[in-house]
Amino acid sequence: MSECTNMKRIGVLTGGGDCPGLNAVIRAVTKSAIAEHGLEVLGIEDGFLGLIENRIRPLRFSDVSNILDQGGTILGTSNKADPARFCVGQDRKGSPIFEDVSDRAVGHARDRGLDVLVCIGGDGTMSGASRLVGHGLSVVGVPKTIDNDLMHTDVTFGFDTAVSTATEALDRIRTTASSHHRVMLVEMMGRNAGWLTLHAGAAGGADVILIPEIGYDVEKLCARCVDRSRHHKAYTLVAVSEGAKPAGGEVVVDRVVHESPDPIRLGGVSEVLSEQISEGTQLESRATILGHVQRGGRPTAHDRVLATQFGHHAVEMIMRGELNRMVAMQGGRLTTVSITEVADRQRLVPLDDPLLTASRAMGVSMGD
Repeated sequence: MSECTNMKRIGVLTGGGDCPGLNAVIRAVTKSAIAEHGLEVLGIEDGFLGLIENRIRPLRFSDVSNILDQGGTILGTSNKADPARFCVGQDRKGSPIFEDVSDRAVGHARDRGLDVLVCIGGDGTMSGASRLVGHGLSVVGVPKTIDNDLMHTDVTFGFDTAVSTATEALDRIRTTASSHHRVMLVEMMGRNAGWLTLHAGAAGGADVILIPEIGYDVEKLCARCVDRSRHHKAYTLVAVSEGAKPAGGEVVVDRVVHESPDPIRLGGVSEVLSEQISEGTQLESRATILGHVQRGGRPTAHDRVLATQFGHHAVEMIMRGELNRMVAMQGGRLTTVSITEVADRQRLVPLDDPLLTASRAMGVSMGD
């Protein structure tokens, strides 16, 4: 496609949970747009919430300098604001009242003269962006999530950093597990996808890896722990995804955030399993939930590079007129996919994944 010479002003927002590498994308988008194409760049504060509330400010070259290695996002973010289902209050019973404020959000973008909006986020953000397309707003998506669960891209930025953080936690917990001869469970994020737990578990040498895609059997898990104890293995290290569940059973829900577009918050399965293992084996067991520590901190070099590539490619897509699509990495090459193909879908770990196969071959239990 030829360059779109009518592009003058673009917006950028970061939606959903925070993630290492967000600032690297903001930097790449802003600097590429200004330096290479002479575009104006506006930053939307706190994701779609800022678009709904018209909190939009200019981003200059100096605003994005020296943020490459910073975690979090200088624009702020929100995982509760979906223009198509926005909580505007509560009824008399305390239940949230939702309204579709998409036209308001799009109106604010038009009032600011935005030709296109760069939406940096995960599946929730892509789903929200896809719905805004239906209201006449042009968008370009950049895939972000520590869960690595977006469709049609082999990898998302933030994943490598989260894997490194979780792996370091496993390394540290292994020493106390060995010292006290315990079964130690480390619970990781990922929702219904096991990518983070599988990769961190493999990198950290976990003896058991429990992911949502494979239902576990508590009796078999207990038997593995007892067998290791009897054969002079002084401890068992278990990497468990927050979305792991027993075969035929349900996930453990930590809480429900009713005003959120994605109200179910998982968490606590490691604590449930720790009690079951202690009762079933008479071995001492402890659970550690990593939680938001996995989202924080400085991005790895890999994520900085990937985020920079994604951000620059997003601007190139805009200038080619390749709109309403998301940047993707497929087979080591940058490409684009329709944002509607990503919306409201989740990429799960296939049962023939090579790392899953390799882990099984080395004697790692998947709990089944």
